[in-house]
Amino acid sequence: MGSVAKLAMGSGVGMIGPEEAGEGAGVADFKGRHFTGEVILWAVRWYLMFPVSYRDLELMLADRGVEVDHTTIFRWIQAYAAALEKRLRPHLRSCNGSWRVDETYIKVKGRWTYLYRAVDGRGQTIDFLLSARRDAAAAKRFFRKALGQPHTVNPRTVTVDKNAAYPKAVAEMKEAGELWRRTRLRQCKYLNNITEQDHRRIKRLTGPGLGFGSFRTARRTLAGYEAMAMMRKGQVRKIGGRDMKAQAAFVAELFQCAA
Repeated sequence: MGSVAKLAMGSGVGMIGPEEAGEGAGVADFKGRHFTGEVILWAVRWYLMFPVSYRDLELMLADRGVEVDHTTIFRWIQAYAAALEKRLRPHLRSCNGSWRVDETYIKVKGRWTYLYRAVDGRGQTIDFLLSARRDAAAAKRFFRKALGQPHTVNPRTVTVDKNAAYPKAVAEMKEAGELWRRTRLRQCKYLNNITEQDHRRIKRLTGPGLGFGSFRTARRTLAGYEAMAMMRKGQVRKIGGRDMKAQAAFVAELFQCAA
């Protein structure tokens, strides 16, 4: 019998149906859940790391002796994915000042939205932002969000594609003192290949879900995808990108849960 099944049995739980996740529930508190924190975090990590659907993960858990409805797994992701990303941020290694910025498309309620993403010259994730529009205002929101992260620095260079919104956004932010005046904007598509390749990781994960049902659901789930991607890139201090045991223990520690 697998370790996940043992953890579930330790909570004295058998088969359950869909579980409600209250909006005000504390993310570090697993009280009221039908499963232990270890089981929940195992499911959350695996969903956010690999291209599986909620039904796929339901079958994987059943194979390990844990009976849980796929809608419950969905609620776990909504409750803990964004919290994981937020708690992960202070533990990230600093990114360098070479920003590569690009957008990719994400389907939400049957419509295409824009996922702004940036990596540094080494491919380390800087930040991301889901936006309904692709304009200068959205670009400025993204840059402000990225500049406010604890692991980022004011960029020396910002490499983007030919989108006309970027020069306007950068110029306005420089004038307002939000962006370093010596920051150089480069509009060169081939220099952004590293970002476009990094998009594939996210697109591979979103594929099985065939889009998101709401903007809020998309934002929370994508935050979890990005968090696990940063961990697997080795961006977390003292945690190897290929060391899944250390990653599991680190996530458990973030949620004050025994690994």
